[in-house]
Amino acid sequence: MENTSYSDLQDAVAKMILSASGWRCVFADSGEEEDATPLIDAAHTTIAQIIAIVFSDYMANSGAKKIVVGIDARPTGPLIAREIIKVLVAKGFEVEFPGIIAAPEIMAYSHKVDGFVYISASHNPIGHNGIKFGKNDGGVIPGSEAAVLADSFRAFCADKDAPQKAAEIANSCPQDAFDKVLADASSIKEKTLDTYRDFTREVISGYTDKEKQNALFSEIAENVKEKPLSIVCDMNGSARTVSIDKAFFAESGIGFFALNNKPGHIAHAIIPEPENLIHCAKEMEALHSGNGKTSTQVHPECILGYMPDCDGDRGNIVFWNDKTNKPEVLKAQEVFAVSVMSELAYLAYTGKTGDNTKLAVAVNDPTSMRIEEIAAAFGAKVGRAEVGEANVVNKARELRAEGYEVRILGEGSNGGNITHPAAVRDPLNSIFALIKLLVIRDSVNSDGTTKKGLFHEWCSRSGQEACYKNDFTLADVMATLPEYTTTGVSEPRAVLHIKTTDHAELKKAYQKVFESEWEAKKKDLQEKYGFYSYTAISNNGTKQTDDIKDYSVSKKGGLKILFKDISGKPIAYIWMRGSGTEPVFRVLCDIKGNRQKEEKELLEWHSNMIAKADN
Repeated sequence: MENTSYSDLQDAVAKMILSASGWRCVFADSGEEEDATPLIDAAHTTIAQIIAIVFSDYMANSGAKKIVVGIDARPTGPLIAREIIKVLVAKGFEVEFPGIIAAPEIMAYSHKVDGFVYISASHNPIGHNGIKFGKNDGGVIPGSEAAVLADSFRAFCADKDAPQKAAEIANSCPQDAFDKVLADASSIKEKTLDTYRDFTREVISGYTDKEKQNALFSEIAENVKEKPLSIVCDMNGSARTVSIDKAFFAESGIGFFALNNKPGHIAHAIIPEPENLIHCAKEMEALHSGNGKTSTQVHPECILGYMPDCDGDRGNIVFWNDKTNKPEVLKAQEVFAVSVMSELAYLAYTGKTGDNTKLAVAVNDPTSMRIEEIAAAFGAKVGRAEVGEANVVNKARELRAEGYEVRILGEGSNGGNITHPAAVRDPLNSIFALIKLLVIRDSVNSDGTTKKGLFHEWCSRSGQEACYKNDFTLADVMATLPEYTTTGVSEPRAVLHIKTTDHAELKKAYQKVFESEWEAKKKDLQEKYGFYSYTAISNNGTKQTDDIKDYSVSKKGGLKILFKDISGKPIAYIWMRGSGTEPVFRVLCDIKGNRQKEEKELLEWHSNMIAKADN
């Protein structure tokens, strides 16, 4: 490969996004984001080497000795991994490489090593790739530490001799040591799968005790014998194609049908939003009629489905709606909401609620306010953090330090939930939240009293006892969720392109526009939407600041205008934040009730005010 020039390196680094959630850019040799080539150019080879250098120095400071390196199913992953492994070995680390591995799998395994490097660009197009860093706590490093690492990366790249220094370190790796890392890949993969399976059983059950874990999974297996249940998954060539999914469902007696199940064969767009879940929905419908690609037999028991993104940490849901007799794609906010409801009800079912227990849920700031209503039914507090998985995970840790039980957390705006002790999203945990809800039903205690199942517990606590029936389906469950109308994050209208690069200045200008608009339209806003007052809120990292008077203090964080009714109760909000992983500005509206027209009007008003501020 040709040597990297300093100017080429600078050009490539300038196009990178370095955020707490991960570092990303287009690694494909052509520079085209939809290019499926496995090749990377000289500049991005150097970038991979420098990434490994700064991470190895960072880990060496904490006495780390063993690091696991993994890739998702993207074509550029192997070449990036090659450079990172060479540098880590040259720097004296013991390196384990399981090859293609799902994000939740490598993070579960990270507890057995000192840290991890995960090569992935999550839901971004196929030509992209990136890096996530972590230690051995099962999650990515905190934002504050990620910022230090990013500064070290920029400083190294700024050195005129950076390309040569990086190449020298990579080339100093002993060939036999490098070859051994690759030769051991299959045995390491077996270890990561076993570790992930055991960890997932702990997460889903909420118990470290094996007997209690077995009791839950036996209960699930017995119930699905009486009422069979199958899952269809559109793997879309993701890292989950080589993970535990099929075997894990089989252990609980649950059927599993996998579509696009060859690693790296990405059949359609990667992001698991409604427009891409149609493939899963079509297969579910075909399975009901006996015309499926995965089976030609009739499978009416196939009532749940999911599609993961490329790294397999995010997976949104399809379910069979028995009222319409058709598959239906759940919206991201609905997936998170029903998962939260299920896990809080599961805490009640297992006796982990009560007067002496402080419950909380941690979410990102654009999560729908329906979460507050669900949490309130179980006496739980909601803590909000800025967008970014690391922010939400750290918010949950802060709440636990205050004495709260935080079983479930996540970014409701994109649907993925994180179930403690996991520190990363996992579609298996979302699916099993729904499975527990469906199969753990009312039973009889030894004294003859009724032990309420999860859905019955929710109905009772939310004042909807009349909605409960013994033969409920998921459609019945969804009908009991608090109703809100919320902008989908993947909708084109949720993304704005702005000229202002200083987000604090943009928000300062937005404040003037908004306050002027509020005064001019106050009466109309009361009559049309029921807005009598508002408060401005900023979310930066794990800190939420209410009733801010200077909108610019939110800087690059989230800014929310929360509208209240005549009694002072929050009933809607508009929200804005520049993306940390993509060059766009995101906006969202959330309003109580089925108010599609009003949500569209409010988002358009919000977007127009931002455009005016941008000018």
